[in-house]
Amino acid sequence: MRTDTPWGTLPAREHLLAGAGGTAGVPVLDVVVPVYNEEKDLEPCVLRLHDHLARTFPYAFRITVADNASTDRTPQVAQRLAQTLPRVRSFRLEEKGRGRALRTVWSHSDAPVLAYMDVDLSTDLNALLPLVAPLISGHSDLAIGSRLARSSRVVRGTKREFISRAYNIILRSSLAARFSDAQCGFKAIRRDVAQRLLPMVEDTGWFFDTELLVLAERAGLRIHEVPVDWVDDPDSTVHIVRTATDDLKGVWRVGRALAVGALPLDRLARPFGDDPRDRGIGGVPGGLARQLVGFCVVGALSTLFYLALYSLFRLGAGPQIANGGALLVSAVANTSANRRLTFGVRGRGGAVRHQAQGLVVFAIGLALTSGSLAALGTTSPEPSHGTELAVLIAANLAATVLRFLLFRAWVFPDRDRDRDQGLPSGAPDADGPAPVASGPAVTGAPVPAPVPGPADDTHHELRNAR
Repeated sequence: MRTDTPWGTLPAREHLLAGAGGTAGVPVLDVVVPVYNEEKDLEPCVLRLHDHLARTFPYAFRITVADNASTDRTPQVAQRLAQTLPRVRSFRLEEKGRGRALRTVWSHSDAPVLAYMDVDLSTDLNALLPLVAPLISGHSDLAIGSRLARSSRVVRGTKREFISRAYNIILRSSLAARFSDAQCGFKAIRRDVAQRLLPMVEDTGWFFDTELLVLAERAGLRIHEVPVDWVDDPDSTVHIVRTATDDLKGVWRVGRALAVGALPLDRLARPFGDDPRDRGIGGVPGGLARQLVGFCVVGALSTLFYLALYSLFRLGAGPQIANGGALLVSAVANTSANRRLTFGVRGRGGAVRHQAQGLVVFAIGLALTSGSLAALGTTSPEPSHGTELAVLIAANLAATVLRFLLFRAWVFPDRDRDRDQGLPSGAPDADGPAPVASGPAVTGAPVPAPVPGPADDTHHELRNAR
């Protein structure tokens, strides 16, 4: 996993105007069609897509054919289309991989909105404008076509339908994904988001889409879903078993990276609201509601964990030893979970200190509950069981509130999260993406500009591009 993205958090989204490219000839939308040995279907696809965009799309556009190491006449067909149609260009890579082709072309595109679709055009093109409109308006960061939405109309075989739904169930259960369709070849992304997100995506094949979406969702970016009409291509050359195996390996890799906090996803955070008044609101603690919910969920799970440990330890030890051991282990687990899930502190930096502070907070809470029972014993030598429970409930509620406040203000203060994101304490969000430089030449379109960054591994790929 790449973790060395050089920028700070993203700026607020802005509506893209008709001339959003900034200079003459720069399109608002760049639609990439990745191909491998598609000499038969490429020309009808590009002609149909070009005609549809010319008739219905209100902004300037470009179509980029990304040929990743075809061995048939696909490169010649792509070059002929680029020479014939002024808004079509061809791009050649010498290595296979749909993800590699998309990352290379997207990273060097000058259009503010980037999209891609499969060459078979299984998705109805009437969904293209609804797909990119939320990105142009500044409402969303990414957009995907969904074949699994209720209003979608899909024609495909039972085997592909089962595999698609099973894969999405795996994503929801293992990576907590909330988007409905990771594999539909019909997606779009804002260029400023792609500049930050692409260096974190490791896969170069079919899992590229899923990894991109999971990281975007975990970073809090907004993903817009568009129901689509979709007809299966019976001549598809996708190897289902090999693709499924690679996808499962990718799920394991991404899940492990997310579990250990290996990715600086906080650097992709958007400011709250695009209205300047929203950015000037003062005196409102950031993320308080989310932290409260996370703290309550972690607390409930920690209680169940404590009860299970106590029952296990009780098999070989007395009640006091079992209680102390269960409380100690559950307190450590509780601090770790709150550190990562509730307060968003990632990485191993400061983990030992956080655990030590967490134990101090735990000891304060334990002293509060024990002191309440001792005070009750002083005032009433033989209190009823109901009175003891009432005192313990009140003391535990007070201890829980105190624990949350101490976690927020002392154990995991805002400066720790800023430092984890690579920002100085209290610093404002960094400026937008770095300026771009000159890029490789392609056929039939203006030269795109590459995106710099130490984490970008596309430079070695472009040596073979022509």
